Order: sequence, then structure tokens, then C-alpha cells
Amino acid sequence: MLQRIKEGIYDTCYIWTKEMRSVISDEGVLIFFILVPLIYPLLYSWAYNNEVVRDVPVAVVDFSNSQTSRQFIRQCDASPDVRVAYRCASLDEARQLVGHQVVRGILYFPADFEEKLGRMQQSKVSVYCDMSMMLAYKAIYATSMAVSQDMNAGIQVKLSGNYTDREDAILTKPLDFEEVQMFNTTGGYGNFILPCVLVLILQQTLLLGIGLSAGTARENNRYKDLVPVSRHYNGIFRIVFGKSLCYFMIYAVMAAYITLIVPRIFSFTSIPQASDLFALMLPYLLSCIFFGMFLSCVVRYRENVILLVVFTSLPFLFLAGISWPESSLPPVWRSLAYLLPSTFGVRGFVRISSMGATLDDVTHEYMCLWIQSLVYFFATCAVYKFQLTQARRHAVETIVKIKRKAEKHKMKVEG
Repeated sequence: MLQRIKEGIYDTCYIWTKEMRSVISDEGVLIFFILVPLIYPLLYSWAYNNEVVRDVPVAVVDFSNSQTSRQFIRQCDASPDVRVAYRCASLDEARQLVGHQVVRGILYFPADFEEKLGRMQQSKVSVYCDMSMMLAYKAIYATSMAVSQDMNAGIQVKLSGNYTDREDAILTKPLDFEEVQMFNTTGGYGNFILPCVLVLILQQTLLLGIGLSAGTARENNRYKDLVPVSRHYNGIFRIVFGKSLCYFMIYAVMAAYITLIVPRIFSFTSIPQASDLFALMLPYLLSCIFFGMFLSCVVRYRENVILLVVFTSLPFLFLAGISWPESSLPPVWRSLAYLLPSTFGVRGFVRISSMGATLDDVTHEYMCLWIQSLVYFFATCAVYKFQLTQARRHAVETIVKIKRKAEKHKMKVEG
């Protein structure tokens, strides 16, 4: 019994060594395992480092040309988010500027804008926004709303006839509130979306690297990762453990870099407890590794895995339930999300890193990741066993054919 345990440990280490050499010698796998996890998070984080957009250009069509409309325009232009770039003579001219992406929105004042206010009637300002960029739309819309509310308050004060500033404050804001941005303290897009992307990068690069390695083996018709060329490959568990140990050792370093170092480089909100983060990343990496090994069994060419992973990256991000509310997903997609390690990895990481949650607060995600690890481990063993049996059968059939040909050739020579 002790001898078999020693052999199992030795064989696992042997397979780990062979797999590590295979990873290092394959430039494509090395790029996805080392270079992409190191550089990709920096590029994404750098792109969103400004957090919010500033000085979004807008065009103004002012048919009123009154003091009130000019005041509205000046206050919009003075805000940090909006810049009045053009003053147009017609709405069609402003639309052409939007169509050429010169400006991102239009402020339109009708001719009777101030006249209606003077007659104690409700007037309006039309705000047109380019919806192709949500951050620009948010900046224009929020600025216009803030300016209109401020001017509304000023009109109310003039018409009230109050004697004190306190009366004016109560009139314009009878229900006061204080805005406190929880977790995403900057209110920026980077703090909102980057934690999700960082965790998803771990899964996608693992799928790419493992699938690329499997595709290379099949293209070369070597099956070196499955066929038992020596006694070291006599056990399925040894093969799976040896290969997964190689991937885990590499990605333990990559996970620490992505989840701890990158957020601090770009000053994203990051307040995790090291022990809780380590406890969550352990099952997440294991589930991603076994998930990647399971999917790699259907990869026949190197290019296939690249197309598959690139195509699924954006849907996986939406299915995580962070960038799009989980409650708004159809039941079918919610069920599909439970099959992906990134779903629970993203949710758990965001709560631990950005919200200061503990492991007890993410028990559901933690347990689901361990369940996925076990399910995909046994699924990988079953698929590897099937392919190993098929490879052996193919090898036996090939040997039999060669022997038959040799015997026929010998009979012809003797005859």
C-alpha cells in the first residue's frame, strides 16, 4: 500500500514536470499563461483609469437667445462634465455634428423659452444625447438635470416672497438628503467594472492556455497528454492531478498579481482580508482549471479555442450578474450562469475586495465554487478515461494492421 502511494506521488510529479516543460516550450501557451495575465489587466485598468468622462462636447441651438437661456448655457459650460463646443443656427446643423461624432449631444431652446416663464407657464429645454456611449450620455443628462433644478430653485425663491434664507432653503429643498457613494467611492466606471474583468481574465486565459496545449497535441497527433507512453501514465487521477498542479502553480502567482497588485497600482477600491481572499481564490482557480481541462477535450485545433473564448468573454461578463443585474436575466441564462466558475468567482471577489465582506458573507459563492471544482474534476477524469481508452484501442488496431501486413508480405516473399 505504501509502495503504491509512493509510486502515485512520483508519477504525479513526473507528469507535472512533463507538463511544465510543455508549457515553457510552447510559445503560444506561454503567452496566454504569463504575458496576457501580466499585461492585459494593466491595459484595461489604464484605459479606465480616468474613471469618469470630462468636458463632453455638446452643440447648442438657442432660438430663444434670452438671458435665461444664456444663463443655462453658461452653467452647463462651467460644469466639469460638459463643454459647449458649437453654437448652431438650426437643429439640422447640430444633428450633422452628432452624426460626424464631433459632439455627443444637443441643447435645444425653443423661441418661446423665456416668454413662457414670464407668463408663469412651464417651459422646457430639449436635451438630445448620443446613446452609443453611455458615459457621455450620463454626463450630458446629469448636468442638464442639475442646472435645470438649480434654475428652478432660483425661480421659486423669486416668486415666494420669503424674508429669510432659511425659508428659501426649505422651499427649494423641503426634503434634504446626503449622497454617500458606498463601495465605489469615486463613482467611476473603472471601480465598477474592472474587478469583474480582472477575475474573468483568470478564467479566460486559463481556458485559452489549456485548450491551446490540447489543440497542439491533437494537431501533431501525439496525444502526449493522454496516451500512456510509460508506466507513469497508468492512472487517470495521476494525469489529472499532475497537469492541474502545473496550471495551479502558475496561476497562483497570476491570481495574487491580478487581485492584489493591479487594484493598488490604479488606486481602485480594494479592502480585502488576505485570508478570505486566499480562501475564495483556491476553489476558483481549481474550478477554472478543471473546467478548462474538461473543455479542452473538445478542442481539435489551436485556432478553435481562441475563437471560442473570445466569443464567450462578453456573455460570461454579463452572466456574472455585476455589470447587468442578475434579477434581470432570463431563467435560462441564470441557469447557464451556474455552470461557469466566473459567475461565483466574480461575485465573491467583488464583495470581498470592494465591499469588505468576509468569507462568511460569501458562503454561497464559496460552496458553489467547491462543488464546481469536484464536478468538473470527475467530469475531466471521465472524459480523459474515455479518450485514453479510445487512444489505446486505436493503437492496438494499428499494431494489428501492421502485423497483418507484415505477415502477408512475408507469405508473398516465401511463396
